[in-house]
Amino acid sequence: MGAPAIRLANAAAAYDGRPVLSGIDLTIRAGERVALMGRSGAGKSTLIGLIRAQAPERVALVPQAAALVGTLSVFHNVYMGRLDRRSTLHNLRTLAFPAAADIAEIRAVLARVGLAEALRAKAGALSGGQQQRVSVARALYDGRPILAADEPVSALDRAQGAAVLAEMAAGHETLVVALHDVALALDHTDRIVVLEAGRIVLDAPARDLDAAALAPFYQAAA
Repeated sequence: MGAPAIRLANAAAAYDGRPVLSGIDLTIRAGERVALMGRSGAGKSTLIGLIRAQAPERVALVPQAAALVGTLSVFHNVYMGRLDRRSTLHNLRTLAFPAAADIAEIRAVLARVGLAEALRAKAGALSGGQQQRVSVARALYDGRPILAADEPVSALDRAQGAAVLAEMAAGHETLVVALHDVALALDHTDRIVVLEAGRIVLDAPARDLDAAALAPFYQAAA
C-alpha cells in the first residue's frame, strides 16, 4: 500500500453534547479498500464525515441519502460532481445548453452503473435504487482520488451492488465504504473496520475474516 491517505488520531465527534465517536485512531493508506461496518448508530456515518473533513479537496462523497436535485435531469445531477472545478460561465451555459463533450462523458459514467438510458430523465422520477446509482455516478465523475461512501448500495440487490462496488473501486485510488452486507464487504474490500458504540472494536484484513467472525458485531443488529 502507499502513503497514508487519511489519518485520524484520537478523533472524537458529538451531536448536541452526546458523544458519537471517541478515541478513533485510524490510518487509511492510498490504494486500500476499507469497509466500515457495525450496528446502526455505531458511528459509521459520522466517521465518513470525519474522513471527508480531513481532506475535502481529495475526497469524493456518496452520502447515505442520494442528495439529488429531483427537478433536474440525471445529467445535471452527475455534472454537479465537478461544479466547483468549472467556470461560472460554463456552469450557467450547461444548465440550458450542455456541451456535447460533457454529455458524452457523463453518459459514459452512467453506463458504468447501468443508467446510460436515464441521462435526460428527471432525478426525482427515478426509483430509490436508480437514485443511489446516480449518486455513485456523480462521485465517479467527481474523480477525486479518495471515495468515501455511506451505504452506497443498500437499495440494490447483491449482484447490482457488487457491480457498482467494483466500479467504485476501479474509479478511485482509495475506497472507504460503509456497508451492511457482510458478503459484499468480504468480497469487495481488503480491510474491515468495525465500530461499536462509537469506538473501533475490530480492524483486520478481510482475508482473515468470515461471516461468523463478524456476526457478533454486525448480523445481530440486522
